[in-house]
Parts: sequence; structure tokens; C-alpha cells
Amino acid sequence: MAQDYRILISEGKIEAALSVLDDLIKLSPDDDRLLFERGKLRWRIGDRAGATGDYAKASMINPESPAAKALEQARDIADFFNPDLYNP
Repeated sequence: MAQDYRILISEGKIEAALSVLDDLIKLSPDDDRLLFERGKLRWRIGDRAGATGDYAKASMINPESPAAKALEQARDIADFFNPDLYNP
């Protein structure tokens, strides 16, 4: 079952992959890799808040997780604001 979500992603079935990851995370809530994978998918579909939350949880579980870098980048993007881009 753990590999199922990767197959679904490769087939472009993102919502189905998210559902599988949700189930896997319910079974293993302390698996930082699963949280990171779900965060990447959430980011991909535009759920920035959900992705950031998953990256934060994964980073708390494992500070060496790639989620820590993803969290830093997500926060940098969220903090970026240039009023000239919106009000020329």
C-alpha cells in the first residue's frame, strides 16, 4: 500500500494519492516521510497552508527531514510581498 500513492502520482491521480497518504498517516502519524510527501502534493495542488502544516509537522518529528528545507522555502514564499507587482 505504501507504494500505491507513488503509482497514483505517476498516473496524475493526485487526489487519490492524497487519500492514500491520509490513510497511511493515520496509521503512522509520526512518519515524517509520509508527511513530507503529502506536503509536496498539497503544494502541487495549491494548498499552501496544508503543505506548510505538513512540512512543519515533519520537521518537528525529524529536524533533518527534507521537509525542514521545504518549510523554510514555503515561509519565504509566503513572506514575499511586493506591492509594485499588484499596484503598477
